[in-house]
Amino acid sequence: QVQLVESGGGSVQAGGSLRLSCVASGDIGRMQYMAWLRQAPGKEREGVAVIGNTGATNYADSVKGRFTISQDNTKKILSLQMNSLKPADTAMYYCAFDSRSRSLRQFLEGDFATWGQGTQVTVSS
Repeated sequence: QVQLVESGGGSVQAGGSLRLSCVASGDIGRMQYMAWLRQAPGKEREGVAVIGNTGATNYADSVKGRFTISQDNTKKILSLQMNSLKPADTAMYYCAFDSRSRSLRQFLEGDFATWGQGTQVTVSS
């Protein structure tokens, strides 16, 4: 099993920045993909950014050029640097892990096996 603990959320004004972190423990050696997902009240869960075990990354169109996903060499710490934040980015953000291969569609739909407890990001205008 894999355990994920997120931190770094908070409240910022539009145009500001936040950096989210996720510490992974347990059987992380089976990792195929790790990702950041988000869910706003009344909306569907969606994928924000994903990184594969080769280091390849992908992003939702809505955050491209503003968000950057990264992982340390041990693959135990996943980060999300969020710049130029918008009120539309307000959501609960979750770190996610999967040992299975994921398609782009599955990523964008937030279809991952294991999630953390989430960290709230609130962006005011």
